[in-house]
Amino acid sequence: MGRKKTDKIVFENIKVLDAGAKGVSVAKAPDGKVIFIPNVVPGDVVDIQTFKKRKAYYEGKAVAFHEFSEDRVEPVCQHFGACGGCKWQNMAYEKQLFYKNNEVFNHLKRIGKIELPDFEPILGSEKQFFYRNKMEFSFSNARWLTEKEIESDEDLGNRNALGFHIPKMWDKILDITECHLQEDPSNAIRNAIRDYANEHGLAFFNPRNHEGLLRTLMIRTASTGEIMVLIQFFEENKEQREGLLNFLLEKFPNIKSLQYVINSKPNDTIYDQNVILFHGRDHILEEMEGLKFSINAKSFYQTNSDQAYELYKITRDFAGLTGNELVYDLYTGTGTIAQFVSKKAGKVIGVEAVPEAIADAKENAKRNNITNCEFFVGDMKVVFNEAFIAQHGKPDVIITDPPRDGMHKDVIDQILKIAPNRIVYVSCNSATQARDLALMDEFYKVAKVRPVDMFPQTHHVENVVLLEKR
Repeated sequence: MGRKKTDKIVFENIKVLDAGAKGVSVAKAPDGKVIFIPNVVPGDVVDIQTFKKRKAYYEGKAVAFHEFSEDRVEPVCQHFGACGGCKWQNMAYEKQLFYKNNEVFNHLKRIGKIELPDFEPILGSEKQFFYRNKMEFSFSNARWLTEKEIESDEDLGNRNALGFHIPKMWDKILDITECHLQEDPSNAIRNAIRDYANEHGLAFFNPRNHEGLLRTLMIRTASTGEIMVLIQFFEENKEQREGLLNFLLEKFPNIKSLQYVINSKPNDTIYDQNVILFHGRDHILEEMEGLKFSINAKSFYQTNSDQAYELYKITRDFAGLTGNELVYDLYTGTGTIAQFVSKKAGKVIGVEAVPEAIADAKENAKRNNITNCEFFVGDMKVVFNEAFIAQHGKPDVIITDPPRDGMHKDVIDQILKIAPNRIVYVSCNSATQARDLALMDEFYKVAKVRPVDMFPQTHHVENVVLLEKR
């Protein structure tokens, strides 16, 4: 059965009212329904063409502007609009912070339905561009064409691309010449790889037919100045592979870690792949308050190093440690928070489901001469049980930093059973955080809230909450 055609309606002179979820803005149609529109700023007055109609809302795009919002700024990136990365680049940074703060407040109030203290003001990022320490790019032999290119009769020539997926299109890649998210030499490395590949006839991946040599590129940088480059090849071609990797070393001798993966499976995740070291060492070092953390190709590390430091300071401050406490750090990842708070704690126990992350955590603790941290692997809802607590002691403070979908109900039940004096809940999704806080509300009151902006130019926001026993 064919897809039902939507009547495309145009609404004229509509004022954009608010910034909504996932970086799209919100307006109201004359019939009272909500309209979701990308690439506009609250305060704009626009004509909207709808392309999707649902029971409670429309989705549409702005086809004409009558008035521009006073909060609108000129995007600095030439790829803005086509690239789905920095959706808020056309909005003044102060306004971005305002809407992020609002989102956290609304989630905690509406979903959590709990009593809240005054928020501490959202912590903005000093760097609003070039703040990411990790970027991943994809190769494609059928780059995304702009409407202008499609309409022109010109020969489009080389269709190879190295860049980002177009939103909602798994097989379409936008060729990126300058990205404003990662410090140089990130752009120079990516552009040099593309130029070399084109000049030497290296085949760019075709995701539909599953063929080609070059698949993905990952660049990691650290505040120490160290750089890691990892190229994922779809198939092995020793001569072409070595040609490209040697070219990179010659052109960028400061690359500290040059690695590759040969991956011919349907998806391009590297977590189950063998990462091969071509040059240097298999990790780069990040530094924070004198602590050194090794980051390998598969490591999870907060992607904004400067703001991660601010986030951890707030977390440590909320934990109110005096030097004697037993602290549990749940979803500890590579143990960064655990080690960061360890000098103010008696002992820290970190728990994490990913074995590689725990191996990293132990390695880092050793490197940093930290002796009061212990790390354990296991699925949180399984490992975090009576026997575990009997073995390691009842914590005075729990720090929890779960993934986007929040904490499993069994984990919350276990925390309530243990009843620590304080819980510091770090979250990258205030909606699931609010749901979890509601489940603990009978026993814990929210004493402090501080949102932190880790991702300027996007709608994402982290939030730190301190819970104290009632």
